[in-house]
This record gives sequence, structure tokens and C-alpha cells, in this order.
Amino acid sequence: MSETEATQTAVAPADSEHQETSYGVIQESAPEGLTVEPIEPKTALTDQFTPKEWDALKAFRVEIPDALASAYPDKNNAKTAAVKLWGVTIEPSNLLDAKVSVVLMKFLRARNLSVSEGKTMFIATLRWRDQFNVEAACKEEFPQDVFGQLGHIYGQDKAGRPVVYNVYGGNQDLKAVFGDIQRFLRWRVAFMEKSIELLDFETTDQMIQVHDYAGVSMTSRDTNSKNAASEASSIFSSHYPELLHKKYFVNVPSYMTWIFWLFKPLMPSATLAKMSVVGSGASTIGKALLAEVNAKQLPTRYGGEAEAF
Repeated sequence: MSETEATQTAVAPADSEHQETSYGVIQESAPEGLTVEPIEPKTALTDQFTPKEWDALKAFRVEIPDALASAYPDKNNAKTAAVKLWGVTIEPSNLLDAKVSVVLMKFLRARNLSVSEGKTMFIATLRWRDQFNVEAACKEEFPQDVFGQLGHIYGQDKAGRPVVYNVYGGNQDLKAVFGDIQRFLRWRVAFMEKSIELLDFETTDQMIQVHDYAGVSMTSRDTNSKNAASEASSIFSSHYPELLHKKYFVNVPSYMTWIFWLFKPLMPSATLAKMSVVGSGASTIGKALLAEVNAKQLPTRYGGEAEAF
């Protein structure tokens, strides 16, 4: 008998009846006419949920079996079979799991707590992962001479979130990088998935991203690179919701800064709050990043003390 079960048994009246809920949690039967909700597992992240978010989450849980059936129409047992998303197992018969709650909440928050819209996004994400074959992309070996300098995961911020660097000028051979757009997208998705592996969904569920544009100019972009960037942006906005804590754009060319400010009025305030366009040079970049990342965790090229990539 677990400690929780023992405690529940000890406090229950001797003649009370007990029943197992749909979530597999042993719970004392309520008096006739009353309903006792299952015990809700809590973590540091779920403790941050608001009452409205809890209400939306409970409604969302009811929709999960149907969502899974819609995502996998060819699976006869889709409503009951477990699926894994970002390393978290979603078990339809036992949705009362703190990590699962954090994952599901991301879809709700991305859609302003609309259960129907969150469900649509969840279904689309599961379908896309299946069609894209994310698992195979994560196992694929990509040439280091092409992609090795384009992305780095190094250090943590002051709250323990991983810091991810996308170095767009890391390889100036655009034909090598973007000649095969689908290969680039597989690499980019695999890199994102590798970043997510560092999230435990108990204390950390987001990352910091640094987008470095050093060496990137208007003339250094071709049609393939533009199309690849557009497709990647669509993938991440549609299928990786609420995984970003903050995003810093560093060493940004002046023309790109101008474009950012041009589109700023069209961006949601929540998105803008996460984004910062920073100037060039270690000193200038450090002034922004050191507010989030300790110097020993930040590479010297960005104003820190770490001898990293």
C-alpha cells in the first residue's frame, strides 16, 4: 500500500466505501448526491495554474480520447492507447498526471484557454508529428560540416531553463544548408526536440532562444533559405506551443531591425513580451542576456565568461 493510500485509509470511516476513479486514484466514495473530485497531483509548474486554467484543463481532459481518435483515425484503439509527446506519456485512462497537465496546458494557453481551439491544435500537432515522422528525424545523422555550427545548446538561465543558440551565419554555404529544404527542416525539428529533452515539465517547461544573425545580409539569402525559414516558422508556431520563455535577436542587421519594428504593431502583446532585438558586440549583447543568464553560463561571444562554442 502506498503512503497516499495508507493515509486515505486511515482517515476514512471504518464502514465507508471506496472506489477507483477513472484516473486510477483511490478515492473515498462521496455521500449520495455529492461528488468528490480525484486528487490532483501538483508540481511547481501546475501550482502556477490559475482557477480559469484549471477549469479549462478539466474540460480539455474530457476531450482527449476523441482528440486521439481524430488524430489517428486508422488506429482502432486510438481512444485508449497511450501516446508520447515531448517525452511525456499521455495515457487516456490516467490523465491525472502533473506532467501531462503541463503539456496539455500549453495548447490551451496558445489558444486563450479555448478548449475547442486547443483540441484542434492538439490534433493537428499529433497528425503532423506522425506525417513528418519526428521520431525518424531525431534518429537521423546529419553532416556536421553542414549543420554543426548552426545550432548550440549551452548552459541554463537563472531559473534552470536551457539556453538554445541558433547561429544563422554559422555556415555561409547556403546551397549546402538549404539545397535540400526537407533535410534542413528535419535537422531543425530534431534540434528543437533535442532542446525539449532538457525540459522536465515539473520545474521547467520553457527555454530561452538566442537568434544570432552575425554574417547574415540581404544578399546572403536565396529563395531556398527564405522558403525554409518560412516553413520552419510555420512548424514551430503551429506545433510547439508555449515552449519559449524569451527570444533574443542578436547581431541583427539594420534592415532586419527595421522590418521587426514595421511588423511590431501586428504582433500579439504576449509574443512581443518574449522578444527582444539586441544590438551587436559582446558588451551590448551581454547587457541584455546577463539579466537572465549568469556570466559563467553565457559564452564569451555574448558577453559572458564561458569558453563555449
